Amino acid sequence: MTSYRIKGLAAVATVLFVSIAVQPTTARAQVAATSSTRLYADSKLISSDRISVEIVGTGPDVVLIPGLASSRETWRHTADRLRAHYRLHLVQIDGFAGEAAQANASGPVFDPAVEAISAYLGKCGHAVPLVGHSLGGTLGLAIAERHPGLIAKLMLVDTLPYYGVVFAGPTATPDTVRPMAMSIKAQISGPMPDAMAQRMAAQMVTAPDDIARIVGWMKASDPVVVGTAMTDDMLADLRPEVGGVRIPVTVLYETALTSLVKAGYSGLPSGTLIEVPNARHFLMYDQPAAFDAALDRFLSAKP
Repeated sequence: MTSYRIKGLAAVATVLFVSIAVQPTTARAQVAATSSTRLYADSKLISSDRISVEIVGTGPDVVLIPGLASSRETWRHTADRLRAHYRLHLVQIDGFAGEAAQANASGPVFDPAVEAISAYLGKCGHAVPLVGHSLGGTLGLAIAERHPGLIAKLMLVDTLPYYGVVFAGPTATPDTVRPMAMSIKAQISGPMPDAMAQRMAAQMVTAPDDIARIVGWMKASDPVVVGTAMTDDMLADLRPEVGGVRIPVTVLYETALTSLVKAGYSGLPSGTLIEVPNARHFLMYDQPAAFDAALDRFLSAKP
């Protein structure tokens, strides 16, 4: 499979396109039976048929959403560091990284996840800061566009407003990308060797322990849910409505995405773009000090 840029974010698509096929039918049944991916013994867990949210900590509310086929464990370091000062809402999409697929097992995933998270945010009673990585950021941006008033400010971590440009370049549109997206979805079958998963995960993060963690999430994810979510994401073009997002938006991005980020977010009324050098897709793992500092500035700034 060819793509506009095969490193960094494009590697996410590549690795997940191949890795979602890693599990035969028996493995899928095992994934569906996996217990909840709760991180903390003293937390509260709220589950629906689309998402689950683990709540931990005390203080102002902050919502964090991980990316495609990723666990809420993406934010463990962040939660360990901030839980004494903030009440954290750690979202996970059903079917990802050990969560049972439930309603996400059939039909679209992206739009129903947007609505499920929006419904959850609506119960908070006030607009909240939201941080999203990759697909989690795209979901957050969609909420900001479609449901103004739910998010007070938004941090996007290696997220683009239109993922199709990674596959087909800056002129990509849903119409030009749709045949590729449908082809990818149709080809989700057959096992993938562990060595291939390791190589591809290594394009998204640097440290061996982090690579192993990400590979584990992919193997624990429901392949149908991941394939559908990825296809949905390839066709969800949020660029036309970016100019209508009136809340502060901070975008952290890896160097390789510079041109796509600047073009995609050029219309943001209140946007701060921050390049994180020497990092791959999981910025918070490759450059934790830089990520922590940027997150602290984001959280302390007034909306």
